[in-house]
Amino acid sequence: MVVASLSIGAVVGVLLSAAFVWVEIGRYATPQVPETLFDERREIFAYTAGLFVGIPFAIIYILYQFSMGNGALPGALIFLALLVGGIELAQWGLLRSSYWGRSESAPFYALGFRAAIGGLIALGVVSGYLGGVTVTIDGIALAVLEATAIVGLEVAGALLSFRPKAGSGRTSGGPLAGAIFGVFGFFLLGLGPLGGEASAFLGAGIALSGAFLVYRRLRPTLSSIPPPSAGPPLESVTAPESYGRTKRDRP
Repeated sequence: MVVASLSIGAVVGVLLSAAFVWVEIGRYATPQVPETLFDERREIFAYTAGLFVGIPFAIIYILYQFSMGNGALPGALIFLALLVGGIELAQWGLLRSSYWGRSESAPFYALGFRAAIGGLIALGVVSGYLGGVTVTIDGIALAVLEATAIVGLEVAGALLSFRPKAGSGRTSGGPLAGAIFGVFGFFLLGLGPLGGEASAFLGAGIALSGAFLVYRRLRPTLSSIPPPSAGPPLESVTAPESYGRTKRDRP
């Protein structure tokens, strides 16, 4: 049963995170746009790195939920700080690397990296529930909702953690803003173990809605990122509604 729950959790987590990368980030790669706005190989490596980095954060999240369920609020807050602070630090490290962070395309790599981390945490949520004594339809729906909210929090937080550039129209952003957003979102997800199933659905729903609204507000900044082979930023790139398999950009 443990192996089965881990396998199902892995499928859900990877599907959620990989689907985001394929559909959403794929909007800004050929043939959806004239020229790919990032290096596709680096994007794949960033996603892969996020899968490995996400392992300890999945463990911390499980410990956070366990502490909330037992009413150990001080311990839960410590795990919450480790979770959110560690993820922000991991993104900071990614963006300081010469491989991923020294180009205008860094937001795309941060998105893939954080989506993978969210997918690994989602794996822990789903597999943890399926490995329990009682499994119900409502419980499965809640686990999937929480997993989706986690991936949403990660990708929205990835963009929010970038400082606003001059002329971008943004007035807020940066690692502190991203951390506050993450603390608030993950605290809402912790209401389930603390307050019961109704609180869990409510908290996960609010967290997912907030992640959607934040990402939707910041999403237009992606279209102004110039492709690696170009110099000045593009004025605008309109991604079509239909998606297709991407191909390597040729300079």
